[in-house]
Amino acid sequence: MRKFNFLFWPVLSGILVAVLLLQLFPDLLNGDNGTIEFHEITRDTRVSPAQGPVSYAQAVESAAPAVVNIYTRTVVRQNVHPLFNDPFFRNFFDSESIPQRERIQSSLGSGVILSPQGYIVTNNHVISGADSIIVALKDGREAVAEVMGTDPETDLAVLKVTLNDLPSITLAKSDTHRVGDVVLAIGNPFGVGQTVTMGIISATGRNSVGLNTYEDFIQTDAAINPGNSGGALIDAYGNLIGINTAIFSKSGGSQGIGFAIPSNLTKQVMLDLIQHGRVIRGWLGIEIQELTPDLAESFGLNRMQGLIIAGVFRNGPAHLAGLQPGDIMLSINDQAITDGRKSMTDIARLRPGAKVEVNVLRDGKEISVIGEVGERPKSRQ
Repeated sequence: MRKFNFLFWPVLSGILVAVLLLQLFPDLLNGDNGTIEFHEITRDTRVSPAQGPVSYAQAVESAAPAVVNIYTRTVVRQNVHPLFNDPFFRNFFDSESIPQRERIQSSLGSGVILSPQGYIVTNNHVISGADSIIVALKDGREAVAEVMGTDPETDLAVLKVTLNDLPSITLAKSDTHRVGDVVLAIGNPFGVGQTVTMGIISATGRNSVGLNTYEDFIQTDAAINPGNSGGALIDAYGNLIGINTAIFSKSGGSQGIGFAIPSNLTKQVMLDLIQHGRVIRGWLGIEIQELTPDLAESFGLNRMQGLIIAGVFRNGPAHLAGLQPGDIMLSINDQAITDGRKSMTDIARLRPGAKVEVNVLRDGKEISVIGEVGERPKSRQ
């Protein structure tokens, strides 16, 4: 060992010098040679195609077989001469003897198979007035559809076809999706065949569009065009979140503002039409008036919140509960009233027999009234 003693001090000195240099110049250990460091996603950890953004093919493959093309035919009868359209001229002829000619008017749309039993949901305006309805599946099969029920107030209709081994789409709860989520629209625009477009959810709860009596639309910028009506709006996993219904457009083409009926509402309407032949809606039996700044000031309100009860139907649910004309509804089931149309839609979603608590302002005092929801009369549908 003695022969190596002469090496001890030089080695120790070198180590001490190296430690000192590292403390003074720590970058020496990094070996920085001008390259930029970054974290790169490896093949093993990349996002799967089912989740995007690489591809949404798996979502489309899952949902597309359940999206059908709908072709309707309507027999239109017209008088052979324009003079027969004049009421004065028609007085000289028996209505049955006026010569007429017939022509076939065809239209197209889309639909979604929600049940393997053959139940298909589409828009009411797609099949309204049709004399025959043909459903064409993606696999090439066709069938004549039977109308199980329609609901013009939500613009939904339920059809039924009798075919074996029908594909059906998976429903998602539309109220769990958020603005900014990726969505895909599947339908038959302009009759060119099944087409998929992509966008995001632009807004939810749109209810002042002026299309239907009951509105709770999902707004999307996915391209929706004529022929897409009744088709599917799906999420990035292939689940149905809405039925494409309408577009806002000044040119007739897609301008990035499309509307879809949420799957939650679609499911409720479908089940009611199949089980009861009609849509069962809650009803309080009141006529309402929106607050204006002048009315709010006259009632001593410092904010535009609430609805004025303008009328109460005799022996209706509101009348039996003690609500009176002139009451200002402030909240329903502890939900503050900020939008009159939405509040009436929320009441319509309640089932007859359900208890409802309404807070109202009467003579400057807030009171709570508990009533029982009734069923909206057929004459008012």
